[in-house]
Amino acid sequence: MSGAFQYRPRLIDIRVRPPKEGEKEAETDVNALKPGERACDHAGCRTAATARAPKSRQMMNEHYWFCQPHAAEYNKQWNFFAGMSDAQVAEVQASRLTGERPTWSMKASNRSREAQAGTRDPGAFVDPFSLFGSGTSQVQAKPRADGRLLGKMERGALADLDLDDTAEPKDIKKRYHELLKRCHPDSNGGDRSAEHKLQRVIQAWKTLKKAKLA
Repeated sequence: MSGAFQYRPRLIDIRVRPPKEGEKEAETDVNALKPGERACDHAGCRTAATARAPKSRQMMNEHYWFCQPHAAEYNKQWNFFAGMSDAQVAEVQASRLTGERPTWSMKASNRSREAQAGTRDPGAFVDPFSLFGSGTSQVQAKPRADGRLLGKMERGALADLDLDDTAEPKDIKKRYHELLKRCHPDSNGGDRSAEHKLQRVIQAWKTLKKAKLA
């Protein structure tokens, strides 16, 4: 067959151009952040963040920033009513009926004349709605000893390290090394049954380091 009729593919070789001498590696990195972009808050992710999610039920005005895959993963595990009693859930659902518009309490101060009269003589009147008392309790976020509130990711990371919300950086570091040694196959004669726990421990450590809690 004549050479003029032989098949010649138009794209013979496709490859990524290696960086030239003196060229920064970040300039050829497809995952490098562009000016104005911020990195995903998920530990170990280098992708640009495009979606935000509230840190917890008590921190609705503070957000994590995620890429789309990690935002979907976070939202799948989100449960607004986690840790609430049935009475608290009913209270929140009732507040939604008003569109969560601001309301003003009709409750008098516990130092008012009426409240003091009730204290001196409990049988003087009945206060079934606690108009002259302290009122209903609200679900509040428990701050750490340093005054910082913790989001859902940080609380989950502490739970994976078997620590509570009051753990200090030195306690977190100590527990991380303990679990790392305990769960590693080399410390268990090659037993890999704790490998899943080991991965969660390492991920928890990265999350707390990124949040500057460890």
